[in-house]
Amino acid sequence: MYDRQANRSAHDAFWILVRDNLRASGIPAPDELDRTTDFMTGWGRPDLVLGQICNLPLRANFLNKVTIIGAADYGIPDCPAGHYNSVFVVHRDAVGDTPCDFARARFAANNLMSHSGYGAPQAWAQSNGCLFRTPLITGSHDRSVAMVADRRTDIAAIDAQTWLQQQRDMPQAADLRVVGVTGHAPCMTFITHQGQDPAPYFAAIENAIAGLAKDDQESLGLRQIISLPAADYDLPMPPLPQIIDA
Repeated sequence: MYDRQANRSAHDAFWILVRDNLRASGIPAPDELDRTTDFMTGWGRPDLVLGQICNLPLRANFLNKVTIIGAADYGIPDCPAGHYNSVFVVHRDAVGDTPCDFARARFAANNLMSHSGYGAPQAWAQSNGCLFRTPLITGSHDRSVAMVADRRTDIAAIDAQTWLQQQRDMPQAADLRVVGVTGHAPCMTFITHQGQDPAPYFAAIENAIAGLAKDDQESLGLRQIISLPAADYDLPMPPLPQIIDA
């Protein structure tokens, strides 16, 4: 889920370690990562070996169709292990100091099926007495940042781990400022196809993280894999866009 040009080689190195660990456990695994299949199709494949899924599509479409292995932990500040949040970003010159100051402004989201870009900010808004407008769908967090930086939209919520990476490799991030953070939720969760024993997959990932070279570990930011209780995923679904603007 955090595969970027700047850390692509680190993801490849991580996969090689995971792959070899899986094969050592008797689980067939492909030689290379698949970067061509779209996420929704990949998560639903009956032969899925390993994927990483956002908790909103997991809850909405895949909870009873895949095997949960564990949640990735990136050491997000003020979040429990295996959890993450989103940061609300606006242009550095925008007038307003809290997300609710921008509730009726132009809201951008990477995808309606994104917890970090849509579900988490709407949940935050509901608990703070406001709702964001029907969002402009940008297709990616990078595109959302670029559009806020260019002032084509006013506010967006960005996955905290993505935001950290964007500050390293996206010049437009310097044109933005953070005005708030959402609540925390399960981070990107490793899954495999339905009906599998998660234990050997968990061990393969855990050992791969431990075996990463220091530079690759720093590039990915992946600290550990965490087994979360099912209750952590029991979150309300975000409101539908047409209800927000009614």
